[in-house]
Amino acid sequence: MCAQVQPSEAHITRSSAVSVGGLGRVDTGCTLSASRFLGYVTARKHEEQIRVQNNRVWERACGLDRTVVEGVRFDDKTGAIIVSVRPDSRARSRCGRCGRRSPGYDSGDGRRRWRALDAGTTAVFVEADAPRVQCRTHGQTVVQVPWARHGVGHTRDFDAMAAWLTVRTSKSATCQLLGVAWRTIGSIITRVNNDVEARVDRLEGLRRIGIDEISYKRGHRYLIVVVDHDTGRLVWAGPGRSEAALRCSSTNSESNEQP
Repeated sequence: MCAQVQPSEAHITRSSAVSVGGLGRVDTGCTLSASRFLGYVTARKHEEQIRVQNNRVWERACGLDRTVVEGVRFDDKTGAIIVSVRPDSRARSRCGRCGRRSPGYDSGDGRRRWRALDAGTTAVFVEADAPRVQCRTHGQTVVQVPWARHGVGHTRDFDAMAAWLTVRTSKSATCQLLGVAWRTIGSIITRVNNDVEARVDRLEGLRRIGIDEISYKRGHRYLIVVVDHDTGRLVWAGPGRSEAALRCSSTNSESNEQP
């Protein structure tokens, strides 16, 4: 007749490592009660869930798409939060200029950082490896990363915020708020505007236009502005206030219509 063993009294004896589902290899090396072992497994699963949730929060906070968050830490030297990431399998090993998947060339200059949007008053940086690939069109170039434009030290979300602030506030206020230089704001605006121009056809659906001029530099310089009367959207703007400047806007519009 076999004696019944209660779960609380059951013991697990292993002198070697055992595999726990989803938690890797666990070296017991001793005798554990079933209840203690199950408690250990539950605690490990709970820690893993917290880690995954934490990584998802930082993915959203940093605007990361097609990206895997490896970890988050605080850098005492710089006083910044460092989010370590890597591109996922869909975005890996692509040319930084054309996006074509290419064979690896070397490790480049190692890990690098991109400025992301701040977390309150604390600076945040995205950190990742920056190897080079051998593109058949552009040769040896740094790989493309989903969170930033090629050759830029800021994330796409940071650029978008800087451009939005510049439109709605002064350039000086934007520099002070984001902690960047005057020239940096100018470069960001250029990048964002180029991306918008590539996606948006300003002449689509255009029926009525309004033409006006605005002054800057205390009235010593002028811009001629063309807007869509129906939507209020800017169609074109350029320096000057003469008929020649207006003809220039017409010429640019016609060239944009050509495929």
